[in-house]
Amino acid sequence: MDAVNITEEYIRSIDVHTVLPQQEPFVMIDTMTHFEMMTSTTETEIREANIFVDGGRFSASGMMENIAQTCAARVGFYNKYILKKDVQVGFIGAIRNYVVHELPQVGSTITTRVDILEEIFGMTLANAEITCEGRTIATAEIKLSVRNVE
Repeated sequence: MDAVNITEEYIRSIDVHTVLPQQEPFVMIDTMTHFEMMTSTTETEIREANIFVDGGRFSASGMMENIAQTCAARVGFYNKYILKKDVQVGFIGAIRNYVVHELPQVGSTITTRVDILEEIFGMTLANAEITCEGRTIATAEIKLSVRNVE
């Protein structure tokens, strides 16, 4: 499979557990909905049982983890389904300009989009945006490092 001919239907059929190093109860994304080399998108329904839900709302910390896992899903999908390699573990190196406009309520679905700005020497710099019902509820710039597993 090449990265150019991946359909949304195919992406949605992927179990996110196969592309993430995190496992339950620490998985903060439900479904990958889009993959391109420089952009990925996920959807997540906010559930009461989520460890980052407090007072019926998804916390700012949970939203940051959701952004990081959207980045991880992109790398994991690329490694597993295109390069046929194992999923790699990544680490947040820096977060800049993190702005939360609104905390989503339990029962709502958020969409997280990550646009890659730069990738070099295992470091990735990306812009992220979380939307809910058409409104931007959070934005951030995130720098991640991926540990190569050979």
